[in-house]
Amino acid sequence: MSTPFPVTDARPAPALPTLWRRLRRAGPAAAAVPTPQARRSAALHAFARNAAAVGAVVFLLAVLAMALLAPWLFPGDPLDMVATPLLWPGQDPGFALGSDSMGRDVLAGIAHGARMSLSVGVVAAVLSLLIGIVVGATAGYFGGRVDDVLVRITELFQTMPSFLFVIVVVAIGQPSMAVIVLAIGLASWPVIARLVRAEFRTLREMEFVLAARSQGFGHLRIMLQEMLPNALPPVIVTTSVLVASAILIESALSFLGMGDPNTVSWGSMIGEGRELLRTSWYLCALPGAAIVLTVLALNLVGEGLNDALNPRLRNR
Repeated sequence: MSTPFPVTDARPAPALPTLWRRLRRAGPAAAAVPTPQARRSAALHAFARNAAAVGAVVFLLAVLAMALLAPWLFPGDPLDMVATPLLWPGQDPGFALGSDSMGRDVLAGIAHGARMSLSVGVVAAVLSLLIGIVVGATAGYFGGRVDDVLVRITELFQTMPSFLFVIVVVAIGQPSMAVIVLAIGLASWPVIARLVRAEFRTLREMEFVLAARSQGFGHLRIMLQEMLPNALPPVIVTTSVLVASAILIESALSFLGMGDPNTVSWGSMIGEGRELLRTSWYLCALPGAAIVLTVLALNLVGEGLNDALNPRLRNR
């Protein structure tokens, strides 16, 4: 009795050129992993395609240039009385945006006010970043009781209204720019802390972190070199919102008369011009427009960065 042959698939194997074409179409495309340089290039191209974000960057660069060149464009103290009081914009060629009730140049005040408002916004945002990153990274990396304690401290700061907290700190201390920056930074860091904590809780179980631990890397090295760079994209996006919020808070304090009396800012210009709002509305409208446009530009930059750094939004 003969043994039957095993049944085999009668379909012919694909020809070599056909198999090669399939591998070229499927294999490399599925296995390709973008390098960090490729991801940065893709994010840059995505941001460049956002016309609103690019225009906002151009506007912010113009405001920054005006702030840096203010001492040379408008030398002297912007609080000096140098013109006839209540000149309307365009009435005197020497004072393009007119003068206020004390005879101070409005354009010089806006230029020097940009210097002060941007300085407060950037320094307060940096202070918030430092505190928030330290607290959030420590809580998210170690977890356990350390996480519980730091989360409770963060929630304590979040339960207090930010603007009210800033008013209390400035009222207790001297109303100077240093105290205002410190108060805004202390009121804004919980947002960064919760964001960084969430990112670190996700990253601490990733393979590259486990590999770093297996090689004997210290906690600080893992947090700074391995985890923090991967947690920065959402933090960068939030930073633009922090700068805009700090500018608004400082303007509100100056409007209420709690700003530094020795400096000029956009908020103080609005506060000093509100009594003449019916007759000389430009005293409030011009610095107010500077605040609105700057804050809007910062928000547009934040949205552009979010679209560029988020792969899901980038591929829409």
